[in-house]
Amino acid sequence: MIFTSPDRPPPDMKSLGLLGDRPLVIVDVDEVLGLFMEGFSRYLEDFGYEMRFEKFALFQNIYLPGSSHHIDLETGQRFFQNYFRDAVEDMPVAEGGPEALARLSRIADIVVLTNAPGQALEGRSRWLKRHDMDYPLLVNSGFKGPVAAALAAQASGPAAFIDDMIPNLDSVAEHAPEITRFQTVADSRLRPMAPSRPDLHARIDGWDALEAAIVQSLKSGGK
Repeated sequence: MIFTSPDRPPPDMKSLGLLGDRPLVIVDVDEVLGLFMEGFSRYLEDFGYEMRFEKFALFQNIYLPGSSHHIDLETGQRFFQNYFRDAVEDMPVAEGGPEALARLSRIADIVVLTNAPGQALEGRSRWLKRHDMDYPLLVNSGFKGPVAAALAAQASGPAAFIDDMIPNLDSVAEHAPEITRFQTVADSRLRPMAPSRPDLHARIDGWDALEAAIVQSLKSGGK
């Protein structure tokens, strides 16, 4: 695994064990390959809190049972950091994700690009391996556009980028508009609340349809 951030040199494909001689698929983890909100919700239950899926947000959905006020930012941040330290491997897999990546890996290089606290690295790597997604892992800080652009520039052929968060998709559009972008939200409870920009980024929830769209994009040269 490799750390990336705006103040670090761009990652080199060879350092990831890739030759850069194929198309490229760059894929997020939380709410793309795994059900983060479900895993975090289970973690919170051990401390007497509950997750209410009321909006596309994190701490504003966390309550004590019976309370009408969500937890404060400081408390939320503490739970968030501790979850990534202690329970990041206790996250359900998004249905169809591992199988789709396995098929995509026959025609393209796969790079997993995740934004996560440093204490999550070993656990996140183990989680990916345990679920048959042992692909090069980049742990990023900040918007993902610069990293995606640097990776795509080293690939032979078109690139695709998959994420659930509009700011990351917008960042890729700004820094590397030639990369085909797909938004997906794994948890069906979050899908109706997730902001989208279909004029800029294709929104496809569910790996069956998403895989087909990625394949078509790579075969058509990213168009």
